Amino acid sequence: MPHKPLAERLLALSVLTRRPHWSISSARRQGPRGHWTRGRKGGGPIVRHSYGSGSVSEPGNLAGVRHIILVLSGKGGVGKSTISTELALALRHAGKKVGILDVDLCGPSIPRMLRAQGRAVHQCDSGWVPVFVDQEQSISLMSVGFLLEKPDEAVVWRGPKKNALIKQFVSDVAWGQLDYLVVDTPPGTSDEHMATVDALRPYSPLGALVVTTPQAVSVGDVRRELTFCRKTGLRVIGLVENMSGFVCPHCAECTNVFSRGGGEELARHAGVPFLGSVPLDPELTRSLEEGRDFIREFPKSPAFPALSSIAQKILNETPAQLP
Repeated sequence: MPHKPLAERLLALSVLTRRPHWSISSARRQGPRGHWTRGRKGGGPIVRHSYGSGSVSEPGNLAGVRHIILVLSGKGGVGKSTISTELALALRHAGKKVGILDVDLCGPSIPRMLRAQGRAVHQCDSGWVPVFVDQEQSISLMSVGFLLEKPDEAVVWRGPKKNALIKQFVSDVAWGQLDYLVVDTPPGTSDEHMATVDALRPYSPLGALVVTTPQAVSVGDVRRELTFCRKTGLRVIGLVENMSGFVCPHCAECTNVFSRGGGEELARHAGVPFLGSVPLDPELTRSLEEGRDFIREFPKSPAFPALSSIAQKILNETPAQLP
């Protein structure tokens, strides 16, 4: 939709799908149990959602999603998008159908990591159709990056507008049948995170995958993210230490650039599972820059066993969660 501001393009998509459009005035909190009302533009029926202990009045577009995993960190630059992307690829190679919801509205990097930049978002009767990144349609992706007219266009929005878009992503993207939906979040513990958790709560997310780097400054911020999970009632699936040493591409020796072991120590202190350490690896960096499938193309990389092990631990976790 050329030459239109982002907000206008989002509104146009909502009109085309004939679905309710989240707006600042139409989403308001009511009652002690956190009820939201959603009205159609220009009047019409109201659909009520309860984000307390009650249930949602309609199954919505997430009804076919079996497991929802949020990738969180209280610190920016720790590699949440990297872990989200590689986890999705590893689950796909394990025979699972995976979706990625990129709610990092100000830094949507996953379209580039999966070589999906410039793709168009289409509409269907159920809402927005996510972008499929492979011919088999085993990985689907929704990101605000697909709605920007130019790649360097900034999303200059205050909290309420961001929250409304996150809720619209949750309600209006037609994911179909998925084994896993991986939700990549921005850093922090504020508006966007609360909006994401509240919107997904009725669908009983499997839990949070928390990412840190080894150094004490990062570990301190990520400790606050674990507190956020406790306060919001979000179960922590486990903690991942990313950038855990640098692997030399010539001799394969690992040098602890950012120290080592901070993530494992934090997991032990917080009483949450430690899922593994992922080293800095030039091949992993290059594959993300070029949008290549690292899991398929670099099985001999030092980062490969770490990423595969993390995915396998999540696969081992989910059978007990099946209804």
